[in-house]
Parts: sequence; structure tokens; C-alpha cells
Amino acid sequence: MIKMYNTDIETNITQETKEFKKGNWINMIAPTEEEIKKVCQKLKIEEDFIKYSLDIEEKARIDIEDNDKTILFIIDVPIIEKDKKNETEEYTTIPLGVIVVRDDYFITVSIKKNQIIDELEKNKLKNIVTYKKSRMLLQIFYKNASEYLKYLKRINKETEIAESVLKTSLKNKELLKMLSLEKSLVYITTSLKSNQLVMEKTLRGKIIKLYEEDEDILEDAIIENKQAIEMSQIYSNILNGTMDAYASIISNNLNGVMKFLTSITIIIAIPTLISGYWGMNVAVPFQGNPLGFVIVVAISIVIAVLTMIWLRKKGMMD
Repeated sequence: MIKMYNTDIETNITQETKEFKKGNWINMIAPTEEEIKKVCQKLKIEEDFIKYSLDIEEKARIDIEDNDKTILFIIDVPIIEKDKKNETEEYTTIPLGVIVVRDDYFITVSIKKNQIIDELEKNKLKNIVTYKKSRMLLQIFYKNASEYLKYLKRINKETEIAESVLKTSLKNKELLKMLSLEKSLVYITTSLKSNQLVMEKTLRGKIIKLYEEDEDILEDAIIENKQAIEMSQIYSNILNGTMDAYASIISNNLNGVMKFLTSITIIIAIPTLISGYWGMNVAVPFQGNPLGFVIVVAISIVIAVLTMIWLRKKGMMD
């Protein structure tokens, strides 16, 4: 899917357009081969620049070609995916490509829709002007860092809910949920660190022309991203510690159950052992006694009770 937007220089009103002209913002969501070829032919750029952004394994980086006239920025953006099998939400990241073409066109490329692009299309970000490409890029950086912070708060809230459930009963569903959140935090932390390098390189390397206001936006984005990194690392450490604690609790509970079952087995084995001796076809005590059966049963019960008391003192019946 391809959509193009253009901001009128005189009115500063941004509208959707069908015409390729300078100052356009071209948004490509999961484009087809034909759409990729069409855009590349019109703008005279390499198809690889667009295809790099569509590779789910692509890492955040900056690529410059065509004598510094075409610049590709790839950053990782957070998304929520539905796990139909477990009926849960999973937090992960996908690459978002931003291509600045000869200071004429601004292109965004992604595999699927995400919150960052949705915000741009709805013009919710302040002062979105398609011909101010540097400003748009930096606002994407800032919005992306803010989006990570929002997702991290949601992850922390879901972790607290899962912990409150696990305090009353150890359910597999909640344990799997925490495992999924732990995996999500790993992805998010890795992506945040990669994005940090891209932003710092943009600020330090003067890859694009930055005005004083632009530098302020970029510095704010870097600060937001650093805060997100710290939060993700803190939440990850807490979650790791929590998972380890619950693993120890589960192991301890299992040991307790095994001890209890072993004790019960020993207690039950005593009457079985005694009845086995008295069931042999040989002379045994109380053989001719009319109360022999009652006496043998009483002896079995007494020994079993004494064994139970001894096991309880040893902590085997707790």
C-alpha cells in the first residue's frame, strides 16, 4: 500500500496526493514488488533501500549512498501482536525505514502498520510539514522513544497483575504470561540500544542538516530513549528475579509433596508388612487366640501412629 502526502508551502496544510512531486511524504506499508519498482523508477533510487526496511531481521542502522544524496535510517518500533493460540498479546519490534531522497522526498517503509505511522497520518504530531524532512525524522525518533515508554508501563502493569494472581495460586497461564513478558523485554531492550546508536550518530555525525530547534528535538529524543533503556533494564531484572523466585517456590512445593507422599507410603507399608507376616502358613503369635486378629490390628495401628509421630517430628509430614 502506498499513500502520498504533501504540505502546501503557503498554507502549511497537509493533504493526501496522487502526484509525485518534490516535498512529498511517501508512506509505504507492506508494498508489493510493483509498487516498489514504481516508486524507485519515479524517484531514481535503488530498490534495496526499500527492501532493507521490509526485512524483519534488519537491525537499526544508517546507510548512505548516491554521494550522500540518499540516506536510509532504520529504527526499531514497538508493536503488539496477537497470539491466537494462547489468546494473549505479545510485545515485539519491527524495523521502520525512513529514506531521505536528495532533500526532495521523504519515504517511510514498514512491514505492517504501527502506532508511529498512524500518528503521522492522523497528523497528531505537532508541526508535521512534509517538506521539513529533518524535522519529520526527528519527530519520528521522539515519538518512537515515547511509545516505548508507554509500552514498558503496560508491561510493568501486566507483570504486577500476573504476580498478584500467582501469590494465591501457581497457574501455568500466569507463568507463561510472565515468560512472554520477559522475552518481550529482551527484544525491547535490544531495540532501544540499537535506536540509541542511530540517534547519537545522527546528532554527532551531522548526517542531515540540523537547525538549533532540530538539535533540541533530537536531544530530547535521546533522553527519552535513555530513560526507556533504564526502565526496560530495571523491569527485566525485576522480572528475572521474580521468575527465579517462583521457580524456587515451585521446586520447594514439589519437594514438599514428594516428602509427604513418601511418608504416607511408609505409614501404609507397616500394616501391610505385619499382615503379610501373619498371613504366612507358619506358626505365629496369637494364632490360637480368639482375639488374635484384633491384637494384630491394634499392634499395626500403634506402630503406624508412632511412625507418623516420628516422621512429623522430622518434618516429613509438613
